[in-house]
Amino acid sequence: MQFGIFSVGDVTPDPTSGRTPSEHERIKAIVAIALKAEEVGLDVFATGEHHNPPFVPSSPTTMLGWIAARTERIILSTSTTLITTNDPVKIAEDYTMLQHLADGRVDLMMGRGNTGPVYPWFGQDIRQGLPLAIENYALLHELWREETVDWSGRFRTPLQSFTSTPRPLDGVPPFVWHGSIRSPEIAEQAAYYGDGFFANHIFWPKEHFQKLINLYRERYAHYGHGTPEQAIVGLGGQVFMRRNSQDAVREFRPYFDNAPVYGHGPSLEEFTEQTPLTVGSPQEVIEKTLTFRETFGDYQRQLFLMDHAGLPLKTVLEQLDLLGEEVVPVLRKEFATGRPARVPDGPTHAARVAEATEVLEVAK
Repeated sequence: MQFGIFSVGDVTPDPTSGRTPSEHERIKAIVAIALKAEEVGLDVFATGEHHNPPFVPSSPTTMLGWIAARTERIILSTSTTLITTNDPVKIAEDYTMLQHLADGRVDLMMGRGNTGPVYPWFGQDIRQGLPLAIENYALLHELWREETVDWSGRFRTPLQSFTSTPRPLDGVPPFVWHGSIRSPEIAEQAAYYGDGFFANHIFWPKEHFQKLINLYRERYAHYGHGTPEQAIVGLGGQVFMRRNSQDAVREFRPYFDNAPVYGHGPSLEEFTEQTPLTVGSPQEVIEKTLTFRETFGDYQRQLFLMDHAGLPLKTVLEQLDLLGEEVVPVLRKEFATGRPARVPDGPTHAARVAEATEVLEVAK
């Protein structure tokens, strides 16, 4: 089981002080958060990809490359790589380069994003969002697995005898997750390729994501990749902690009430009751997170959103201390208890290289 954090990289005013960090401050803060995640023993740091204010992570590979140079162990990922508006050839080259620089500590999550205007900014039509996601990933998948590619499709110029460089490290491409909030077509795509499926699991009740994950598990087995229980599932989540739950609620309430994504809507109490958001003590975070397995079955990766809504860097780093020292050690132990041996671990480069080597040996 892998535990980590993901950032959407929003630049949001702190409602308690009225101060808005500069883009430079926010970028540097995200790097500090990633370094802290490794320091406290987390497994994964992931960044989003956005091309519009008030967000700053427009170049995930640049940011992750810088973080890779300053870390040794943590897996570096995206929480969205825009498969619809990025050229698959450029994705193939950029993320394989990053994979080499990070010695394999790289995976990525395909998504369509949540900003409609991004499509024309990159010369695409939002009405073709799903066909773009399907076709572009089919090409990316082939680019990473075939030395020479001849390809033609609807949305880009054909390729003739093309080789993407550099080639994947150790002959094994970065692991791919397909992220979705609402689209069964994306769950189907993840299942077809035997990739991972990441349910955002942030804004909506668990029953919504339960349907998507169950579909993915069933189709994963249908395509012959294993049993439904062996499908690779990741979940998002949101937490804010203080040692005393009343202090957590009191401190987080102004951030929640003014957050661009969910402020001015349901109350904090309503939102925590209906969604995965947990605001309280470390023990309350542990207890609620453990219920995810009851709903979705054993899964491989849990990422928490912790640096959004204008929270100052100091507060986020304090949250990470609590997460690493008091929450994740207990979750590791509890999630391991009763976990069937047939359920796979979270994907790593080393494990996937070993698996590929074993397959080659059997083929001989």
